Amino acid sequence: MKKILFVTSEAHPLIKTGGLADVSGSLPKALAELDQDIRIIIPNYQALKATESVRFLFSLRVDNRNINILETKLPDSKVIVWLVDYPTFFNYPGNPYVDEFGEPWVNNAERFALFCRVVVEVAMDRGYQDWKPDVVHCNDWQTGLIPALLSLEHDRPATVFTIHNMAYQGLYPVSDVALLNLPGQLWHPEGLEFHNHLSFIKGGLVYSDFITTVSPTYALEIQTAEYGYGLEGLLEYRKDTLGGIINGIDLDQWDPNTDTYLPHKFSVAALDQKLLNKTELQTRFSLPSNEKVPLFGLIGRLVEQKGIDLIMDCLPEMLNMDLQFVLLGSGDKVFEKQLQDLALQYPDKMALKIGYDEGLAHLIEAGSDVFLMPSRFEPCGLNQMYSQRYGTIPIVRKTGGLADTVTDTLPESILNNTASGIVFNEASASSLLEAIKRALILYSIPDSWKKMQITGMEKDFSWQKSAEEYLALYDSL
Repeated sequence: MKKILFVTSEAHPLIKTGGLADVSGSLPKALAELDQDIRIIIPNYQALKATESVRFLFSLRVDNRNINILETKLPDSKVIVWLVDYPTFFNYPGNPYVDEFGEPWVNNAERFALFCRVVVEVAMDRGYQDWKPDVVHCNDWQTGLIPALLSLEHDRPATVFTIHNMAYQGLYPVSDVALLNLPGQLWHPEGLEFHNHLSFIKGGLVYSDFITTVSPTYALEIQTAEYGYGLEGLLEYRKDTLGGIINGIDLDQWDPNTDTYLPHKFSVAALDQKLLNKTELQTRFSLPSNEKVPLFGLIGRLVEQKGIDLIMDCLPEMLNMDLQFVLLGSGDKVFEKQLQDLALQYPDKMALKIGYDEGLAHLIEAGSDVFLMPSRFEPCGLNQMYSQRYGTIPIVRKTGGLADTVTDTLPESILNNTASGIVFNEASASSLLEAIKRALILYSIPDSWKKMQITGMEKDFSWQKSAEEYLALYDSL
């Protein structure tokens, strides 16, 4: 049994802004189910939704500040959660990283540097809890200083650093180095310095024993200039201690056979019931009820990373084809306005809801025939896995986790029953349009389509599979 300290700045259902929270809520549970002694440590934000009782555990003096460590549990699990309680830094309303205007909190460097220092004290058992982890598993830039600070400790735990998205690096001006009182031996170009800035993420990339990303393809992509954000040289240098482990999905939350959000539950054995959800979705969006016309769905942020610009370029031609299109999401106001205009222009073909709605997201996954996910980059992605589990054929670009989880439909993959989606290579509207046309042709061959649906629905996207890979990694350290 390994003792694992899992360090994160967000964990579902306690607090969530994105995919990091899904991983931090699911992976520790899966590791606990494999009989590991795992504890999560997270800042005690004002917006944190702890449903279990919270108790005081111990106090630490860190950087001339008094910090309390509180203990609770991850809702609906046995996983212990330690909360770093320092109201001056963490008792802010709303989002953990930005204020109500979307601007980063001005003292984020101080906030997360203190969090990292506290974690180091806990990891070295200087709170005298008689619990010292074998492995400290850090996630994203907010935890990047931990491997760096632990590298200065004698008899330290092993460290793993997971990159969920290289685009977020925690870069701060050089003046913050003195303010944060960081050890001088970490401050050099081979350490935390990055073009005369302090880089939190570099702490994880330089000093951790092993770096993981959330898919094998993304682990290769970040070693290139296109995806490495200036750190590709360092990542290539560390390629022997860098690997990708694909995220799992929550199989209880995303199961078409038990999904409480669905008006009609279905499974491989009762695939015909899926059609009833399609009719429900058409009704919900005031589209003509027609089970024959292929229904395309999209859920996501309306930003260029997600390829929404490619979709905008395709839509005029797409909406002249025999198909319907529903969209749930929000983001760039220019895209929102263009989409709303198109929906007014083609009321029988297209409908959208700006914002987010969990129940509607489930219905779109269940009721659509095809799911569009043409991301420019996608470290892992979850919707393409939800789609396959719900018998909805994903159209994805060959990047990151999309390349690792969707098998393109080609003559050989149809023959050997591995085809589960449609994959295109180039981030261009013409390539996406080609993929959409391929989907329409395949949709007109019901036997092949059903075969693809079943292949996708029978894939193993469980967290247990991912947890076993992480456990093998911890053992190797």
